[in-house]
Amino acid sequence: MKTETTPAVTALEDLLSDSYTLYLKTHSYHWNVTGPMFSTLHLLFETQYTELALAVDEIAERIRTRGFPAPGSYSQFIERATVVEDSGVPKAEDMIENLVRDHGLVAEAARRVVRAAEAAGDDATVDLGVRRIEVHEKSAWMLRSHLEA
Repeated sequence: MKTETTPAVTALEDLLSDSYTLYLKTHSYHWNVTGPMFSTLHLLFETQYTELALAVDEIAERIRTRGFPAPGSYSQFIERATVVEDSGVPKAEDMIENLVRDHGLVAEAARRVVRAAEAAGDDATVDLGVRRIEVHEKSAWMLRSHLEA
């Protein structure tokens, strides 16, 4: 197993950390959302955390495919993530705003993956990054739509 990472793998590790932190936050919001939008948000959050659960596996396996160990502990994720965990229970509208912001952060992490992978000529990692950008931009749009009057 390799020990010295490449820029593309480092970017993947950061994307994994952000994605896992967003997964945990979204799952917590699913459990704890209340108010008039409960049913809609409960289901939307479930859809989004389920997608993220699959994504973290794909990202980790891409790191492994590149010959490196995938980070897999909370402490490793928190150390690298730009998405900040939420230990409280915000109001539904605040949950939405937090997740919109966080999907933007994860999309930016995916853009860094694309740039690093393009520089390395790693088409499969570029593809993974582009797909993640698309998912996070769409997720943010769906969430933002709940805030419009």
